[in-house]
Amino acid sequence: MAIQISYTQSTSEQVFQHLRDEIVNMSIEPGSGMSENTLAMKFGVSRTPIRETIAKLVALGFAEVRPQRGTFVSKLSISKILEARFIREALEVAIVSYCAEFGNEELVIDCESLIHKQELAANKHDALAFQKLDDNFHQLLADYSQFQRAASLIQYEKAHMDRVRNLSLKEFGGQYDSVLSQHRAIVKAIRNKDINAARQAMTTHLHEILNVLDGVKRMHPDFFEEEAFVI
Repeated sequence: MAIQISYTQSTSEQVFQHLRDEIVNMSIEPGSGMSENTLAMKFGVSRTPIRETIAKLVALGFAEVRPQRGTFVSKLSISKILEARFIREALEVAIVSYCAEFGNEELVIDCESLIHKQELAANKHDALAFQKLDDNFHQLLADYSQFQRAASLIQYEKAHMDRVRNLSLKEFGGQYDSVLSQHRAIVKAIRNKDINAARQAMTTHLHEILNVLDGVKRMHPDFFEEEAFVI
């Protein structure tokens, strides 16, 4: 049965959001093939929105085209994950410093609202919803800085980390609590206009991936690329 597509929204955007969610929550595993015909039947649409979706997934690093073989969901790469964390830290520490210096009460209230929604998602053990709200939290800070190119780059780099984070939320105890605690520390620093505390809180938050990466690779070695050397 085809997945229901609404006629009130962009078809390609709906297909993209659905496939991205399936990739992030591992319903579609790393290395899986992505046939245009099969996906068109799955969603009950033409191949045009499927091609647009695949192009977007490739651009974000979720999929790769192998010449004469087809399109596949990208496997996880430790080197790319570490590089993505490095780039995000450079950008997001700068962004949170800006927010701590120039942020207002409205920003703090919006952040606290997202954290409350994350608490509700955590109580339901809804890893995908929790992670989407995490995206929204970081996007909110980036949008406040008004540096849109930085915000776009953060979203691209997050693609390399999202699936590892999702697996860690599902499989390792305490991940929800630690992320929530880190978000609260970031907001507290912004409220207090404490730039140094904000920088440290964001750095600690983005280093969290390093605490779970080895464990995820041990549990799911087939999800990862074989890499001869990792920085």
